[in-house]
Amino acid sequence: MRYYGKADVFKRFLASLVDGFIGFIPGLVPHVGALLSLAYHLTKDAVAYEVTKNPAFRNRSIGKKLLGLQVVCFEGKADVDWLVSIKRNLPLAVGSFLVLAGSADLGLRLATMLGLIEVALVLTDKGGRRLGDRLANTQVVMAEEVDAHTHEY
Repeated sequence: MRYYGKADVFKRFLASLVDGFIGFIPGLVPHVGALLSLAYHLTKDAVAYEVTKNPAFRNRSIGKKLLGLQVVCFEGKADVDWLVSIKRNLPLAVGSFLVLAGSADLGLRLATMLGLIEVALVLTDKGGRRLGDRLANTQVVMAEEVDAHTHEY
């Protein structure tokens, strides 16, 4: 298993804002918007590449691409696919799912609690790995570190 350094936390925060804004836009569509928004947030690390097949978006959400970040997988897979993206982003989406399912109070409480845990882990974990990274066995890193590693051999 290859170990990477911790990605710039401020860049991760900005990438999260970009992706949050992108995910917010479908939420404005009546009736189906909330589901589209949830789907984007769950699949954001795979959707841009899977839809366009543009290598610039491999293993990256749009926000991560803009900020020079990338997701690396540690187990067997070279790329972030739909399932890995969903696993990574599930802790951030559980609260939203509960709100959509009609448990607004529980959903908001759970989203707040998990969000705080995720932020705390990004700040305190040696590799910046949050719960979602542990579930999917991934890490967010600076893209140039991945590029440098691929050219080492």
